[in-house]
Amino acid sequence: MGNVTQLREKQPESEKITINLGFVDLGRIDLLVQEGFYSNRSDLIRTAIRNQLESHGEVVRKSLERHTMELGLRDYTVSDLEALRDAGEMLHVKVVGLARIDPDVTPELALQTIGSITVLGALQASADIKKALGDRIK
Repeated sequence: MGNVTQLREKQPESEKITINLGFVDLGRIDLLVQEGFYSNRSDLIRTAIRNQLESHGEVVRKSLERHTMELGLRDYTVSDLEALRDAGEMLHVKVVGLARIDPDVTPELALQTIGSITVLGALQASADIKKALGDRIK
């Protein structure tokens, strides 16, 4: 039992948000849930958000192109950053979605290779990485 090593904590696949709704809107949501249109409040809210995002899909696509941002999940590993360091290049992270910096990346390597971070969504990185890059995170 003493030789069991935890490999890595499972990272969440979504981010929890809090919203404020008026009582009438909340009642209407509850009515739709009660009538079986949605399984719960969250299901309705997620569906409404996805539909709204889909209706603005072209605007999002053009904005991603204009800002040269990546959409979705982007992982940055030790080998990625070492290759940048060895090539003398700096990385400017621009992600819409989830950007993850591998837990094995040291603050020193991150400082040597990451010039800036802009994430619309969520950034998963160790507390040490976030602290080291604090002035580079927008």
